[in-house]
Amino acid sequence: MPSENRLALTLMFREYCSLCHKMRDALLPYQAEYGFDLEIIDVDSDPQLEEQYNELVPVLLHGGTEICHWFLDENKLRAFLNACRQS
Repeated sequence: MPSENRLALTLMFREYCSLCHKMRDALLPYQAEYGFDLEIIDVDSDPQLEEQYNELVPVLLHGGTEICHWFLDENKLRAFLNACRQS
């Protein structure tokens, strides 16, 4: 469960998706450095999420805002996290 004062990101995920596993693993060093919570949601557990994110997974989100999909865009992620640190 996310902490109230910590930044929380969401990864839309599929268990059988190799890109999903790669993105989750690639997020670990950023999570250690920036201290954000990561919620992993299996899109196949909810028909609405499956319809919304079907061909985009993995998708990394902050709230309803997409940071990146398919592959971890390290530049976008770092820019987002640094902006959050400054605010």
